[in-house]
Amino acid sequence: MEFTLTDEQRLFQDTVARWAADSLSDGALARAKAPQFPFDVARRAAQQGLMGITLPEADGGQGGSLMDAVLAIEAVASACPKSADVIQAGNFGPLRTFAEYASPAQKERFLGPLLRGEMVIGLGMTEADAGSAVTDLATKAVPDGDGFRLTGGKVFTSHTVEADVFLVYCRFGPGTGGIGSVIVERGMEGFSMGQPANYLNGEQWCPLHFDAVPIPAENVLLGPGGFKRQITGFNAERIGNAARSLALGRYAFGVARDYVQVRQQFGRPLMEFQGLQWKFADMFAKLEAAQLLLYRAAISADHGLPDAQKTAVAKLVCNQAGFEVSNEALQAMGGMGFCDETLVEYCFRKTRGWQIAGGSLEMMRNRIAEGIFGRSFPQRPPREPSGKPRDRSENVAAKPRDAGTKERA
Repeated sequence: MEFTLTDEQRLFQDTVARWAADSLSDGALARAKAPQFPFDVARRAAQQGLMGITLPEADGGQGGSLMDAVLAIEAVASACPKSADVIQAGNFGPLRTFAEYASPAQKERFLGPLLRGEMVIGLGMTEADAGSAVTDLATKAVPDGDGFRLTGGKVFTSHTVEADVFLVYCRFGPGTGGIGSVIVERGMEGFSMGQPANYLNGEQWCPLHFDAVPIPAENVLLGPGGFKRQITGFNAERIGNAARSLALGRYAFGVARDYVQVRQQFGRPLMEFQGLQWKFADMFAKLEAAQLLLYRAAISADHGLPDAQKTAVAKLVCNQAGFEVSNEALQAMGGMGFCDETLVEYCFRKTRGWQIAGGSLEMMRNRIAEGIFGRSFPQRPPREPSGKPRDRSENVAAKPRDAGTKERA
């Protein structure tokens, strides 16, 4: 069976691609070099209806599908790879989780500015001792009057430098059932940030410190028992991750393809050398195969959340294809690919990070294996002789280890 987009999807894709080419191409290189979130692009994308694509119209969204959001990421990335992050932030990740579970009052306060591109939301999930094992998180919300006091910290939080509001996963009680989430606003008493650190892709993050931060009841998104609902929705985040990986691989492929057609060595264009022809054939095949798996996963969400197994396969293959193609494109261009006068080296650095973010490739392989064998494979050690598993939630550090420690590796 051949997969083809509908006429409506093709029209949407072409329209977004033309807008991106006209509006975003000229500043693409400068945006990639800047660590800041491009709010100017976010506001323009909002005017084009590219923020909140999958959210209901009643919430200020477009009422579209997850596939529509994927097509938007691809179209925008074809003109400006960095701007694809704006489409991600406006349709996936913490914004989608917030929109799914927020109360009417919470939506009224925050959702409008987020969808207009005036504000970005950060996700506080990872801790110094709780990365892939996210249920080991130790940040606690302790009852205090009508609200709570939040104590602990987060690392590798998205958009820490620019975000005005953070969706923070925390522990209301022991076990997985005790995990939920709260909304933390910049400037709250007891909320501080450590020194910025740089990722390989040039973006920045800061450790988040919560020193008995007062959380009013109206800032609780999901209380105890909310973790499974939140993490199930994380499959949609992985679709956005996979889409950007693949889109940046395609961008690097296109730049390198154009380069080898005009660059000459030994009196011939580089494209006439069989070694490079085979490279490009392999790159193209990887991109095409990954594209089908991505669309299959995205379409599986037309009537709800995306299928977890299809999503894990798509993320694994798209992450690998995006990075491997960017790497080979860089190699084909030689020094021009390695320097920062083109965006190929940016695509190489950016796609490397997505093999870690949103669930590492190793975790995706674990999930795929569980689907193959129809059973779970717990990664935790056996229970202690008492029969009680160790509860890491009792070891709450007021602050995570700061940037520059070995946890960053």
